[in-house]
Amino acid sequence: MLKKVLGVMIGLALLIWVLSSKEVVLGDGVFAPQAPEQVMIEQPIEFNYKGFKVKPLAEFSITAKVILREDYRFDDGAAISPTDLALGWGRMSDEAVLQHINFSQSGRWYRYRYQTAPIPQKEIETHSANMHMIPAQSWIKDDLDAVKPGQIVTIKGQLVEVHGENGWKWRSSLKRDDTGGGACELVYVESIKIVRDG
Repeated sequence: MLKKVLGVMIGLALLIWVLSSKEVVLGDGVFAPQAPEQVMIEQPIEFNYKGFKVKPLAEFSITAKVILREDYRFDDGAAISPTDLALGWGRMSDEAVLQHINFSQSGRWYRYRYQTAPIPQKEIETHSANMHMIPAQSWIKDDLDAVKPGQIVTIKGQLVEVHGENGWKWRSSLKRDDTGGGACELVYVESIKIVRDG
């Protein structure tokens, strides 16, 4: 009897996990038309966070479509940034465009490929980015855990530079038109809100 009950509980847990992790489909249309906003911080004040020194670089806010998410537990940055979100805005928030692009995310990188570009390559580069999320508080981590691919989210916080032990450093990009190593944003997240969820 105990085995049957345990089996039912495991089955329900798996069903809840599958349903909660399912990608959200919004349909065609630009759901996040505005570019991210950034204001440089002239006199940054460093602060400590989980044993790291954090230097704010710019105030930052974005409303974007979550293209992908990836959680990390074991890499060098996992202690401070447990989640990456690949985000798209402008026409990169339109599923009519995204359906023609194959996306992947791993190793703190966001990659895409296509047979025929649905929009110009430069627009793909400048209207999407992989962003490393640093939750400022435990409840921000809870909010971040609820985010699923396909949703539209608004994130507010700061772009930062992080210093760890032994000279380890992680610095945010401050541009939206760069690519390759160092092009990702490192976001100290002070609020994250799901603004469209199907």
